[in-house]
Amino acid sequence: MIKLGEYNILKVVKIVDFGVYLDGGDYWGEILLPKETAPAECKEGDELKVFIYFDSEDRVIATMSTPKAVVGEFALMKVVGTSKVGAFLDWGLRKDLLVPFREQRDEMVVGREYLVYVYVDKTTDRIVASTRLNRFLDKNPADYEPGQEVELIVARRTDLGYNVIVNNSHEAVIYRNEIFQPLSIGQHLIGYIKTIREDGKIDCILQKNDGHEQIDRLAALILAKLAENGGSLAVSDKSDPEEIYRLFGCSKKNYKKAVGGLFKQHKVIIGEKELKLKN
Repeated sequence: MIKLGEYNILKVVKIVDFGVYLDGGDYWGEILLPKETAPAECKEGDELKVFIYFDSEDRVIATMSTPKAVVGEFALMKVVGTSKVGAFLDWGLRKDLLVPFREQRDEMVVGREYLVYVYVDKTTDRIVASTRLNRFLDKNPADYEPGQEVELIVARRTDLGYNVIVNNSHEAVIYRNEIFQPLSIGQHLIGYIKTIREDGKIDCILQKNDGHEQIDRLAALILAKLAENGGSLAVSDKSDPEEIYRLFGCSKKNYKKAVGGLFKQHKVIIGEKELKLKN
């Protein structure tokens, strides 16, 4: 069964001057793979991994080009045009991807990038996209554990911080005071479950919760950085969290814990504007 908007493994049944035809089964028949994306050398009977979609004339077609997202995925895409039916996105294929007006959270503007969800419209059997992301997120209670590593997609900036998509299925929040690195809409990154609240909402963090091993590793990193810089660094308890993250990739809270431990071990001297190795 052909999966529209996804990758399929199809057999070559005919080779012509303008490409190759693939076996699409009884429903789709022979599907053209145009010459420009077909392998230079292939023969009848070969099996090819291809992406299936509709071309500009609404004919089912195959390609070996890689789209920015397949059906069921979220991705950041740029608007390249608008019309009376909606906005069109560059998704890496010859035919642009439509976002119907009814699927636009806000009116989309040419040249801007938006995080969208790609799906097959059941009423038209066409591949389209939507910026109404909440419609496609799982509303069932999430089965995550605190501290669990998850894949995140940055979805939207809010007054609290950022809304993120967890494992391509649930919405979560990362609070502003727990972010120590630049984030951008559509960015993919690894995060961790902080807590699942009584109302079912999820809080995430970008670093593992504090632990002795983590602090020990950070302390070793601080000592190595001090040694690399002649025994001193222009950083202190009063430094901005962003500067601490830039230097050590950690929160200010963890930095203070690690430096406090080094101070108790008589390994560093804590100054008002700098940190120094103790001779």
